[in-house]
Amino acid sequence: MTVDVGAGTAERTDVAQPQPARQRRRRVEDTSTGAKAGPVWTLVAWILTLFFFAPVAWMVLTSFHREADAASNPPKVLAPLTFEHYGELFGRNIAPFLINSATASVVSTLLVLLLAVPAAYALSIKPVQKWTDVMFFFLSTKFLPPIAALLPIYLIVKQVGMLDNVYTLVILYTSMNLPIAVWMMRSFLAEVPTEILEAAEVDGAGLITTLWRVVTPIVLPGMAATSLICFIFSWNEFMFAVNLTATVASTAPVFLVGFITSEGLFLAQLCAAATLVSLPVLIAGFVAQDKLVRGLSLGAVK
Repeated sequence: MTVDVGAGTAERTDVAQPQPARQRRRRVEDTSTGAKAGPVWTLVAWILTLFFFAPVAWMVLTSFHREADAASNPPKVLAPLTFEHYGELFGRNIAPFLINSATASVVSTLLVLLLAVPAAYALSIKPVQKWTDVMFFFLSTKFLPPIAALLPIYLIVKQVGMLDNVYTLVILYTSMNLPIAVWMMRSFLAEVPTEILEAAEVDGAGLITTLWRVVTPIVLPGMAATSLICFIFSWNEFMFAVNLTATVASTAPVFLVGFITSEGLFLAQLCAAATLVSLPVLIAGFVAQDKLVRGLSLGAVK
């Protein structure tokens, strides 16, 4: 019996021995397949990039054309270029609209970060009871379409005398972006090593000190990604801005509507204004691109 068991064991061992070699061959085959598919996926990525970038490039090109060339059919791609539309924008006093957009977007983004980081800390590193219910509540606030809340918000804002006030937009943008920021920051803060926090507690660091000196430097890329997304949402918001402002607190998206008149659509001027309005977001994304990439990938892999 002993010999038989040994023989059986040896037989099983002989059968099991080729497994590592088979797995190595499979890995080599997968690697070679991935290497062959690499240029194909690169080509697909470039095609998709050009596909999504084409409307933006056409908008910028149209902004340098005259109105007659911009409205021609078929389009005149090689039409003469001019900078006159950009000069006309400042003649139409676009600066106050850009300042209002910058004020509402920057201030609301700072408030969102100020509120979202402690909330995400309480929901990830030091989780409160039934934190999943809290996260669902934050998410449920995005279920309601903004247009459904427009009339009640308008009546409340009118009652308190804050129509055509840029700080009304600050409050609304903060409340709109806070749920998204809490969800994003929670995933980033969940990646903070608990050993570092325990070491900070041993050294006698309080909650504020831990958040400011320990947690913030680690999740700074995530904060950059969150702040940029909140800034973009605030900068591009149109519905509340056009209904709750008039002449004093109107933002850049509201300014763009002025080019659609009863006299027609001034396409070249509209493209020039849209290009100018898009520049702050593009510059912010370019400046923070390194932190943005690290931040978006910080909470992606466990």
